[in-house]
Amino acid sequence: MPGFLVRWLIVAAGLWVAGAVLPGVAFHGTGTLLVAALLLGIVNAVVRPLVVLFTLPLTVLTLGLFLWVINAAMLGLVAAMLDGFQLAGFGSALLGSALVSLTSWVAARYVGPRGNFEVMVVEERHRPAD
Repeated sequence: MPGFLVRWLIVAAGLWVAGAVLPGVAFHGTGTLLVAALLLGIVNAVVRPLVVLFTLPLTVLTLGLFLWVINAAMLGLVAAMLDGFQLAGFGSALLGSALVSLTSWVAARYVGPRGNFEVMVVEERHRPAD
């Protein structure tokens, strides 16, 4: 359960960054932001795999770049379902999905599967000189 909450907050942080940086992404309140993050997680877990499966030939043809379009469409779907979340257009959805993905990727590098923050310490050992 803590892993779910941490990842939910990471997606919410990514959406907040997108709303703060991009003029075409707007949220009306923190509650809307948190609901949008939850809905985005549900849409990505249920709808996105089906869309990826149906568009697999196009994704292969574009060497995976079409996945960016699918991510933008999922963000647009969440904006369409939620009144307090607006996207100015598909360009805003593309840039917003890129920011959410980038923020989530960076934050997920520090969070383990159970929601614990993990830091890897590398110790370099020197061999004595001959």
